Amino acid sequence: MSKQIINTTNAPAPIGPYNQSVKAGGLLFISGQIAMDPATGNITAVDVETETHQVMKNLHAILQATGLGFSAVVKTTIFLTDMSLFATVNEIYAGYFEGDHPARETVAVKGLPRGVNVEISMIASA
Repeated sequence: MSKQIINTTNAPAPIGPYNQSVKAGGLLFISGQIAMDPATGNITAVDVETETHQVMKNLHAILQATGLGFSAVVKTTIFLTDMSLFATVNEIYAGYFEGDHPARETVAVKGLPRGVNVEISMIASA
């Protein structure tokens, strides 16, 4: 099985030894995205709402780089630094999907890169 590395300047550049996404076996695996501004590489979000919207915009940019949208997503993982953020993040996340939602888990973690509160990764059918 071959793999294709997919990166776009419309989403934040990776901050470690990984790619934004890898296409393999008819699936697109998108690395976890945080609320980094793709133009500056900075975290500009001031609250969890703004942070979640930026994460979803970053994910959307990567999906678009392969001609896909949120309707192609089959699985997501949401990482939160505090489960008290769940309802807010869940409401915003849900607004990006129409019709059937993907499979998902949400887990609490001790910390995330750059001190953010939310990170989301996705797998899409490519």
